[in-house]
Amino acid sequence: MPLPQSWLQQPPTPSQAHSELALARQQVLTKPPGSLGKLEQVAITLAGLSGSETPAVDPVRMVIFAGDHGVCAEGVSAFPQAVTAQMIANFAHGGAAISVMAKELNASLEVVNLGTVGEVPELPGVIDQVIAPSTANMAHTFAMTREQVEAALTSGDNAAERAKTAGCRLFIGGDMGIGNTTSASAIACALLGHSPQQLVGPGTGLNAEGVSRKAAVVEQALARHGDSKDPLTVLASLGGFELAGLVGAIMGSAARGIPVLVDGFIVSAAALIAVHQQPGVRDWLLFAHRSAEPGHNAVLEALEASPLLDLGMRLGEGSGAAVAVPLLRSACALHNHMASFADANISGKSEE
Repeated sequence: MPLPQSWLQQPPTPSQAHSELALARQQVLTKPPGSLGKLEQVAITLAGLSGSETPAVDPVRMVIFAGDHGVCAEGVSAFPQAVTAQMIANFAHGGAAISVMAKELNASLEVVNLGTVGEVPELPGVIDQVIAPSTANMAHTFAMTREQVEAALTSGDNAAERAKTAGCRLFIGGDMGIGNTTSASAIACALLGHSPQQLVGPGTGLNAEGVSRKAAVVEQALARHGDSKDPLTVLASLGGFELAGLVGAIMGSAARGIPVLVDGFIVSAAALIAVHQQPGVRDWLLFAHRSAEPGHNAVLEALEASPLLDLGMRLGEGSGAAVAVPLLRSACALHNHMASFADANISGKSEE
């Protein structure tokens, strides 16, 4: 199976002309320049990404990628692996946080099952693209074969294509996979050169002893992995099916001109892989929130990202990104519909 085209090509360049028009408009709206803070920059960024003087983010597409991790055999999670399959059912039945938020935001929601230890029956809204029941144990061997990585990347790329066909203007990727903070921490350490002790956190709720054990497992995996920073090698060696699916979706969305609102630590680790592979992907990323997971700060710093929110969230699923959607909608509404000083017959700032 060949790599998807989005893995091999740079995404389009955002429209500088529309960004400049948006900046000029922000200067004449009935407010002191800069007084709406990050909302102004969001509107300017979205204008450039959409190539429009009236940016918008609707319709919104959310896609959760699910997969299990062989490294769970090392005792790195407070929850059993059965939870991954059980949560897929919870997504489908509307009981999960992201399910509630998708309904609240009138956003479309897909779940892509890439392989779970537990059995997943046929469920509404769940796309079955199982690669294997689980990745291999990254502490001892490559987590995925090249063929498995390519299958997961292609699954993500196909999700981006479905979003494009549906006319979506904003893509949100989410994750479900017990053990995936271990994988994300290893990826971040491999690409950024940090130690596991700096980046490994509690994940689903490990105590201090559990975090220490998890860091030791990541250290073992990194020693086995070696020094390679090649994105495909790092992904195959230390990643997971859902992480590779997210990488494919992020790169596929950027290649198709769809902005991506990045969630927390897991999705940011996938974004880090994507940007290392194709630096132009970075232009298409907006960052929703700062996760409470300690490794997220290092990834955000590496991506030169300033997230919109800091709510102490660490749930995953795309939930932090979902919470930020109303901010993007507000930024667009203010930009598009506020009056200018001339429109409202209001005196502008005096020149001193």
